[in-house]
Amino acid sequence: MSRSVLYTSSPLLASKTPVWRSKFIVAGIALAFVALAGRAAYVQVFGNDFFQRQGEVRFARTLELPANRGRILDRNGLILASSVPAPSIWAIPEDVEGSKAQLAQLAKLLDMSQAELSKKLENEDKSFVWLKRQVDEPVAQKIQALGIKGIYQRKEYKRQYPEGEAVAHVVGFTNVEDRGQEGMELAFNKDLAGRPGSRRVIKDRLGRVVEDVREQVPPVDGKELQLSIDSKMQFVAYQKLRDAVLTNRAHAGSVVVLDAITGEVLAMANYPSYVPDKRQNMSGSQLRNRALTDTFEPGSVMKAFTVGLALDTNRVKPQTQIQTAPGRIQITGSTISDAHPRGVLSVEEVIQKSSNVGTVKMAMQMQPREMWETFSRAGFGQKPQLAFPGVVSGRLRPYKTWKPIEQATMSYGYGLSASLFQMARAYTVFGHDGQIISATLLKSDEPASGVQVFSSRTAAEIRKMLQMAAGPGGTGPKAQTVGYSVGGKSGTAYKQVGKGYGTDKDRKYRGWFVGMAPIDKPRVIVAVMIDEPSAGKYFGGDVAAPVFSEVVQQTLRMMGVQPDVAVKPQIVAQAVEESF
Repeated sequence: MSRSVLYTSSPLLASKTPVWRSKFIVAGIALAFVALAGRAAYVQVFGNDFFQRQGEVRFARTLELPANRGRILDRNGLILASSVPAPSIWAIPEDVEGSKAQLAQLAKLLDMSQAELSKKLENEDKSFVWLKRQVDEPVAQKIQALGIKGIYQRKEYKRQYPEGEAVAHVVGFTNVEDRGQEGMELAFNKDLAGRPGSRRVIKDRLGRVVEDVREQVPPVDGKELQLSIDSKMQFVAYQKLRDAVLTNRAHAGSVVVLDAITGEVLAMANYPSYVPDKRQNMSGSQLRNRALTDTFEPGSVMKAFTVGLALDTNRVKPQTQIQTAPGRIQITGSTISDAHPRGVLSVEEVIQKSSNVGTVKMAMQMQPREMWETFSRAGFGQKPQLAFPGVVSGRLRPYKTWKPIEQATMSYGYGLSASLFQMARAYTVFGHDGQIISATLLKSDEPASGVQVFSSRTAAEIRKMLQMAAGPGGTGPKAQTVGYSVGGKSGTAYKQVGKGYGTDKDRKYRGWFVGMAPIDKPRVIVAVMIDEPSAGKYFGGDVAAPVFSEVVQQTLRMMGVQPDVAVKPQIVAQAVEESF
């Protein structure tokens, strides 16, 4: 039987509670609710921007949608550089869950040891780590098939270069971020790269996309770039140059082929070269385009310009006789010599035999300013207007500082410097009716505009002299080509070592040949340089002229130029030695 409780019998319960206390408690609770309501209003309305930003910082992400880099094509549309999908593999280390066998297979697919993989997954940043950038698509598919939690992929592109080392110095390469680093990849990076798109999303703490926040901005793919280079001519030029460098045990070599009508660069090769997408342990000397970046004293190549000025100003005619005996001349106490004393030579023979004395005698009739202006108009001392990184201007000092001996040596190519490309472009003066034309690495079907340096009559007279220089009795008979008439000038120079040119025992040389073909209506200008040949021959007529011959013959045939010589020309066994 239950017993009723009498609350009034308890002293504690029977005591009366003050009214103010209950009111205080109710008021306190009401104030708390008002504060919470105010805080909610502040968060949701008045301070909304701040908290929205904080939320976005923690969970909102802008994902970049990469653009496909534009292809680089040769003049015939053959691919020189293109991008292919190459996903990159990344991980959230703290989330990675996989069996020992799965992780071993992952390491194998990533071409790394299990220890290397474990080290990456132990990275201090537990929320993100790259495992490997740009793997092949089949490899990425196998990794995805493993189904390892915490392993993710990002869509990227990898650059491929089908023509490899033959065209490496022209095309260049990109880095892992697909940005141009050398060559045309760098020069036209903005056009090739395009514009990446974007996607604004909300991610959870595991990095998974939960929601798209705003409309996706699609990427704009890069533009295609079509070069003036002919990949077949480029391969021939590279192959012949490589063979010459190896045969002559040379340090390096370069070759440039220009279209004498449009100014397009049909081929530009250097050896040694490199494979653009395999550049491990490469040095700067291997990567640079020597034809554009290396300068040297052009030597006997300049005699054509000195003689051209003498002809153009009517100081001499092609048959004017010049006494070169006894094979040397004194200029303000310094002696200038020929390799062999010749006696009386015509102006034509001065070029054919490469006489320093004959050239100096013509030059000393001129004002320094005349020579300087002619050399400048021919592009010497001027930076070529070519869209390519690292192009150099060479050196041509102001004429006001020239001493008589300097004027004399500059007349046959010493005391100034130029790149092989500058020398090739300068010879368009003789191949384009006295005009020097602009050169380009981009395809162009229009004849190039030019600046007049000599009259067309003078240009034709110099072409005849160059033909003599490249024929029997000249300094470059090995430049002769089956089926085509050629003309050109060989050059040989001591290579500067420190502040001098070394001694007879350790002296180093450069040999080159610059010329054109066919001689009456030139279609191509070809320049070849062999640096430090050490197999016994070093004259340009011996080491560079044979490369010129082979490149010219193959190039003209590819261009469909009709032969203008019916029979194979007779080539003498030994070229006339050039004067230094």
